[in-house]
Amino acid sequence: MSDLHSSISWRRPVAEAAVLAVLAALPLVSQDYLLLLTQVAVLALFTLSLELLVGQAGILSLGHAAFFGIGAYAAAFLALAGWEEPISGLLIAGGIAGLAGLAMAPLVLRASGLTQLMVTLCLGLMLHEAASRGRDWTGGDDGLSGFLNSPVLGLFEFDLFGVTGYLYALAVLGLCFAAFTLMRAAPFGTALRGIRQNPVRMAALGTPVGARLAQAYALSAAMAGLAGALMAETTQSVALEALSFQRSAEVLIVLILGGVGSRYGALIGAAVYVLARDWLSALSPEYWLGWLGLMMMAVVLVAPRGIAGLLARVRLPRARAKTEDRA
Repeated sequence: MSDLHSSISWRRPVAEAAVLAVLAALPLVSQDYLLLLTQVAVLALFTLSLELLVGQAGILSLGHAAFFGIGAYAAAFLALAGWEEPISGLLIAGGIAGLAGLAMAPLVLRASGLTQLMVTLCLGLMLHEAASRGRDWTGGDDGLSGFLNSPVLGLFEFDLFGVTGYLYALAVLGLCFAAFTLMRAAPFGTALRGIRQNPVRMAALGTPVGARLAQAYALSAAMAGLAGALMAETTQSVALEALSFQRSAEVLIVLILGGVGSRYGALIGAAVYVLARDWLSALSPEYWLGWLGLMMMAVVLVAPRGIAGLLARVRLPRARAKTEDRA
């Protein structure tokens, strides 16, 4: 068994680096689907933030789009105010969303179960309504557009084909995925999983449960804000839909589709969802949403733990068989 775990431990980083290299080299082969793949990267980052909240800390949310929208509007406001440098703008927007999450955490963490879902839903709806009525600031239903960002690192301009936007989104996703992996393996991540399974026992062991959950909520909000800011910078526009309940429901569906509790589930779920949505909408413009719902239902029935859970269930017996053959 130790040989199995050691072989998997060094193969995973190598495989992840190889996949990232292939994706980074994709513009050299074709530029036809770069805008679509940029959407996948943004949604994957947003889903990864919800995985931190739901899969690691066990905090339920139906209003996570609040932080996505805060990050998107913060990036747009900065650009419109003349702060056009994209990387610093991205970090500032993520920080603002994280502070908003830290402020909302006491309200959310006072509840649990369905009550917690209702609290997050209400907070998200209130923020959406405030943005809708604050038309002078947010543009209302028309959103914000017309802002530009300076070249990334002062060298790479955002082009019409989406090459720079795609590589920029891929780099941000890769860095956040690496940070999530380190956090998950650190004592902080172990404490979050312990709290999710048995908060009473973790408190008895001396873990500050409330503080850890508040930190997780703020980190998740900051990551969602990064995703929103990334969308704003790559599309150079922000719509009111970024704060909508539909956005919150969509990311929760993607997380369940990919697999709750798996860091790969966010990536797989986002890719499958966006590509299936694009293919079905082109195949059946009138009924694509119904076909998408049927497809999601079939996946959930076949793989209750998501696509990542299904792949892990298929892959692990093969890895064990190979180890036994070598022995």
